[in-house]
Amino acid sequence: MAVSAPPKKKHRPFRSLAIAALVVVVVAALIYGYASPYIALNRLKRAADARDAETVNEYVDFPALRDSLKQQVTGLLVRRLDGQHSGNPLAAIGAMIGVALIGPLVDAYATPDGVAALLNGMPPRGEPGERPPQPPSAASNEPSGSAGSAGTASATQAPSPAPPTASSSSEQPTPLQPPQTTAGYRGINEFVVTYQHGIGDTRYSAILRRDGLFSWKLSAVDLNG
Repeated sequence: MAVSAPPKKKHRPFRSLAIAALVVVVVAALIYGYASPYIALNRLKRAADARDAETVNEYVDFPALRDSLKQQVTGLLVRRLDGQHSGNPLAAIGAMIGVALIGPLVDAYATPDGVAALLNGMPPRGEPGERPPQPPSAASNEPSGSAGSAGTASATQAPSPAPPTASSSSEQPTPLQPPQTTAGYRGINEFVVTYQHGIGDTRYSAILRRDGLFSWKLSAVDLNG
């Protein structure tokens, strides 16, 4: 009498679960990979505004940013001289002086203060002795207090500061409104954030480049927009 073979075990439910889990992991990785430059940009801006140098260093390629700033500021200066001093014999002297000032300007902007200025709509303008302006801090955006505490605060507050003197008027003004910002990929390994304060105003861009699979670093600027 023939003996029937034992029935085969069914592994189909387990296999289906494994495939489903793999699909979920792949989809999650793709979503995170797409969002990774936005996440990096948000973390970098918060760290720069807080002057968290350690975190800023994680998200900025300072040697590459310094090279880009040097190239862009030099081009900005050359265009300005060509446009404003065409035919002027002093233009060459001005260009020489401007080139000598590029190094200190680049060094000033290749810092957490400079990164904060770049990410708050305040790029370098190529002015002599220019330094990054102080971006609006979180403290300046806090409410001044309730009406109930206003009396107490006014009793202990120092007198209002005097109007700014003429010596401070030459500093770069802080924008009254946040710039209009657009961000998006420009290739698989490059992510561009463009800033503009109003229609017709000059634009400029901050460029993040991929550093690994999911990591991004601020590596360049484009002062031409």
